[in-house]
Amino acid sequence: MISAESDAESVPVMASSRKRAAQLLLGFSLMLIAFNLRPLFSSLSVLLPEILRQTSLSSSGAGYLTTLPVLCLGLFAPFAPKISQRIGPERTLLVVLLLLASGTALRGLGDIYSLFIGSAMAGAAIATGNVLLPSVVKRDFPKNSALMTGLYTMALCGGAASAAALTLPLVHVFSDSWAAGLAIWAIPAAVVALIWAPQAWRSQRGATLAGRRPGSLWRDPLAWQVTFFMGLQSALAYCVLGWMAPILRDRGLDGVTAGLVVSVSIMVQVFTCLLVPPLAVRCKDQRLFNAALAVLAAAALVGLLFAPLSSVWVWAVLQGIGQGGLFAIAMTVIVLRSPDPLVAAQLSGMAQGVGYVLAAFGPLLIGVLHSATGGYGVSGWLFALLGAGAAINGWGAGRAILVGSRS
Repeated sequence: MISAESDAESVPVMASSRKRAAQLLLGFSLMLIAFNLRPLFSSLSVLLPEILRQTSLSSSGAGYLTTLPVLCLGLFAPFAPKISQRIGPERTLLVVLLLLASGTALRGLGDIYSLFIGSAMAGAAIATGNVLLPSVVKRDFPKNSALMTGLYTMALCGGAASAAALTLPLVHVFSDSWAAGLAIWAIPAAVVALIWAPQAWRSQRGATLAGRRPGSLWRDPLAWQVTFFMGLQSALAYCVLGWMAPILRDRGLDGVTAGLVVSVSIMVQVFTCLLVPPLAVRCKDQRLFNAALAVLAAAALVGLLFAPLSSVWVWAVLQGIGQGGLFAIAMTVIVLRSPDPLVAAQLSGMAQGVGYVLAAFGPLLIGVLHSATGGYGVSGWLFALLGAGAAINGWGAGRAILVGSRS
């Protein structure tokens, strides 16, 4: 009898342990997926001077190349919720990883056409992954959404930092081949696809909320403030990923040092991504967080452009604090302003769809302005305008209310 009672008591304990282990595995897997969603941008950034020297690409063409994947983030983001509802978010993320690995590898063929086509393919994959991560967090981590958002945004920044620091040394290993330096980042994406595949195939084919249809967000003022906040802070972020290294090299730093400065800045983002969301959700609202971080990120970027080179590391750290916190709070706001996972996917699709199209103009304008003026000085006005716009919309998006859509 005692043995039977003991067995009966152990059943829920074992079930609870299995559930906890499955959730930990899911959380770790989401971090691995997130890690692979940013090397595409920073690996190109540190190699841009080499690509310009060894190919027929112009400064304007470089602007288009750095803008293309960001534009794809906006163009393909609205399709992510529909694909997820049809085949399930887990299987959609598996497709994301496979397409990302293929596009990244294609960039390594070494010609201009493959560089553009591979960037577009990988950008489409990243767009889908960006949209689905907040929805999965809202669904599977409802009590720890801020912490989980911080963890996966930390992983996003970690991937960008790793690519910024390691790409140029890896190029030297591969006989100074910039194509190999770009293509090698397909390997971690392919490995994570193998890790994620069993979880994807065990999942349900369609989303559990697929039968429900949310209302439209396109006339919701709060949804638009979240969207513009996401877009303008992303424009700042992709200016950093796409052009900080070329700007620093233009100012006199060598390629490896410029890559390290970018990497340090992004590594600082890793820590602020983890710290900001749990702190922000404890406040009554996130208005002050949003505005202050936007101002800091833009001001530090202007400092990197104009301040003496002896202070470049200080400005890089400050920019990392501002940009990392800004990105993390923008992703957190999507979750906090949504009443349920389906609306979170819809708001994420809108914010990142429209937002990244807007963000694409940031790196594009830097390339165009550099081509027109021969320098980067006028870009300081662009950084200031982007920061002011992000602060204004972040103040509105930080209000403690939900978007008007209801499932």
